[in-house]
Amino acid sequence: MDVPFETFISEYMRSTKDPDSLAIKLSIFIDSSDIDSREKCAVFLRKLLTSDNDFFTWWNLSESTQSTIKAILLERISIEESESILKHLGDTVSGLAASLLPRNNWPELLPFLYQCLDSSSFKLIESASSIFGQLAHDLGDTVVPWVKQVHSRLLNTLHDDNLDLDYSIAGMIAAITFIQFQCVSKSNQKERFQELLPALLKRLTDTLSNSDKEIAAHDVLKLLMKFAKDEPRFLRRQLTDVVSTMFEIAEDERLKEGTRHLTIEFLIILVETRKRAPGMMKRLPLFISRCFALLLKLLLDVKDDPAWHSVEIMKDDTGETSNFSFGKECLDRFSRALGGKSIAHIAIEQLCTYLDAPEWEKRHAAIFALAFIAKGCLKVMNKNLEQVVDMVLKCFEDPHPRVRWAACRAISSLLIDFRPDMQERYHNKIFLSLTAAMDDFHPQVQASSTRALCFFCLFGKPETSISYLDGIVSKLFVLLQNDKPIVQQQALTAITSISHSVKEHFGTYYDTVMSHLKAVLRNTDLKSNLILQPAIECIGSVAMAVGKEKFRGDEKQVMEVLMSLQGVQAKGDGPLINYLLIAYSRICHCLGQDFLPYMSAVMPFFIQCAQLEPAMTISTQSDYGTNEFDDNSIDNVKKQDVLRAKASSCAMLCLCAEILKEDFYPWISQAVSIFIPLLKFYTYNDVRIYAVSAMSLLLSSAKLAVAKGIAQGGSESYFTKLSDYIVLALVEALHKEPVTEICGIMLYELNNCLQICVPLLTESQVRSIVNEIKHVITESSSRKQEFTEQAKTEDFDAEEAELLSAERKQQEEVLSYVGEILRTLIKAFKTSFLPFLDELSPYLLPMWAKDNTTNERRISILIFDSLVEECPEAALKYYDVCLPLVLEASNDEDPNVRQKLFQGSM
Repeated sequence: MDVPFETFISEYMRSTKDPDSLAIKLSIFIDSSDIDSREKCAVFLRKLLTSDNDFFTWWNLSESTQSTIKAILLERISIEESESILKHLGDTVSGLAASLLPRNNWPELLPFLYQCLDSSSFKLIESASSIFGQLAHDLGDTVVPWVKQVHSRLLNTLHDDNLDLDYSIAGMIAAITFIQFQCVSKSNQKERFQELLPALLKRLTDTLSNSDKEIAAHDVLKLLMKFAKDEPRFLRRQLTDVVSTMFEIAEDERLKEGTRHLTIEFLIILVETRKRAPGMMKRLPLFISRCFALLLKLLLDVKDDPAWHSVEIMKDDTGETSNFSFGKECLDRFSRALGGKSIAHIAIEQLCTYLDAPEWEKRHAAIFALAFIAKGCLKVMNKNLEQVVDMVLKCFEDPHPRVRWAACRAISSLLIDFRPDMQERYHNKIFLSLTAAMDDFHPQVQASSTRALCFFCLFGKPETSISYLDGIVSKLFVLLQNDKPIVQQQALTAITSISHSVKEHFGTYYDTVMSHLKAVLRNTDLKSNLILQPAIECIGSVAMAVGKEKFRGDEKQVMEVLMSLQGVQAKGDGPLINYLLIAYSRICHCLGQDFLPYMSAVMPFFIQCAQLEPAMTISTQSDYGTNEFDDNSIDNVKKQDVLRAKASSCAMLCLCAEILKEDFYPWISQAVSIFIPLLKFYTYNDVRIYAVSAMSLLLSSAKLAVAKGIAQGGSESYFTKLSDYIVLALVEALHKEPVTEICGIMLYELNNCLQICVPLLTESQVRSIVNEIKHVITESSSRKQEFTEQAKTEDFDAEEAELLSAERKQQEEVLSYVGEILRTLIKAFKTSFLPFLDELSPYLLPMWAKDNTTNERRISILIFDSLVEECPEAALKYYDVCLPLVLEASNDEDPNVRQKLFQGSM
């Protein structure tokens, strides 16, 4: 093709409106000898044939053209050598087949795919397997006549030791895909494929023993990972053999690191499939012990990097390898998934052995592992907390600085996880160990112990910090004069924490600290001196601690310096923005309404930060076709900085609206235009939560401004439009919200908004709210059914029940907020709301049933109570249905239900 492909297509589409002609042209060009043109053509053809474009959809083509294209696609797949082009062709076939097969409009496809599985070409086998995988939900029983033949072919392939390894890999991929296909399609034939597993596992280990094909076998491992996540119960019958094989691979140090990581990931995924196979892995003899030992061993891969001893910034991963990073992530996931009852005693036993070892790497690994598993073992470890604390504090005296540093890091983590119990019970021994470490000769140990002091103060009771206040502040003043920036940084951060904890008690030290902080802000080299960032945060915290009267003398000077820094790193590629936003937030808290004079100068900065966009894409599903373990850590840190800054700016806007109330009116329109799109910002939950929380604050500010006559250009009609916009945006976002906890927050805020603007709601708006309530109750009912099914599984135990209980409580909270919304609407509209209540009755009445939780029954009683209170006469029509339920509830064995019933009848 002499003319560039894109030029030809563009000109052709301008000159003709005939989709048949274009389709035939593309089908011809897909046979081009030029691989680049062929690939572009395959991509373009896929987009056109499977898109919703009005001009070019499959159904706009003539029957003759459709037949031609189907034939060309299958022929091209059978001869194409390029894997990327085969992928595009396969996606095109899958996209078309999903709509054609149910209509029986492509009878040639299935015979072709089965023929590919029987082919001598491993590329054809892979291509057919991929298409089968994508069509699993669409084929249904159409595969039944072929199952026996495919099963036999796959079994022969897996057992054939003479096959080329590429062909064997294709066979394994086909086997996994077809097993998963049988599971997803709910076929009653899937048990037939159990006997493929042993052959598949043997073929996998044989392939991995060939170093030339080890990387190619990663595709098989990734498919197995996906299968383990989606269909763990299929593996249950042969779980011992499956897990044993994976352990052999993961423990084989001759294999590449990536291979072993993928295998460990498979094991962790199995542990995490609690909803599909609760408790399954706990029943496997010695699994927990062997897996924990495997993960612990990963932490031994750490280097005593000379750079670590001379760093000038807090960089926690110097000397860490990819094994170490992967190991600590897996330990955290492992402990959370299994729970403390299953893992704690095994872990402590192995960790004690490591702590007694002469190798510093083992002691270092043990201390870190203890911190990594703590969150998943909170209840069990809390019962033996003194043993845990002593294990860590003993390492504060270790001869190797990296172990002492690890102990400081671990105590920081534990102070957070076990707050405030740990501070209350062991504050004296922890404080003595921390202050001794702050005198350590090694700056890393000094800095990390000072950092731990932050959590000691921040998460303990204020009276605990107050009792040590003079000693802490004296020690920190000394560290502020240290010549190591890393130590100065942490000393400033510790002052931030202690001032936040003790509040007005910090006033004694205010003048000395503020003088030092202002000097830092004046003299710091913005490009290189990282003391600036914690100093900015500290100045805001100290101001909030002592109050505006004490801060008044320094307020103007501090604000001028902070505002001068707003242009620094304006692109959001560093953490400075976040520190500025935190400082502004605390000063706003300190000054209250007196922050208003600064708003015109700082609001453009807040708006700019709230509009920051990280250069990243979030997928709801893992992409097993990419290397999941290459985390591009530098890029990820930058993205996290941007996301944190975005969240902090959203929090700041919320705070301004809350504190300034009607005086925030000039910025309401800007804030609304930013927050409404962020209701669906799924990249970072905190941003979404702040956007949701802002809705009622903005409505309240607007309502007050209109009522007090200070809303220039604003009127009742303005407020009506604003409330309409906000309420409907919340309802729409609620429908798509994937996180149960945030659903609850949205319902809570929706009710707050309704209480502000409910008289202004139109019938169509009420209809939208009621429809969404139906959706929420239906979703909650579905989740409840899932909980019931989980509880019936073979391996369900008390620990699983405890984890499930937390999820149930989230669902109950969601229903509780639904009840509050309905009570608000009943109170506002009274009898006018009854037609909507009639619609909701089939959703609400089942909540009275005895098999529901106390909270669910309480909600239904409160709704009926509101109805009787607001519409006593109209409520008579519901008595025949509700009165027997009320009488039954009056004898309920749960006193909480009886109490609510009694309160409602008063």
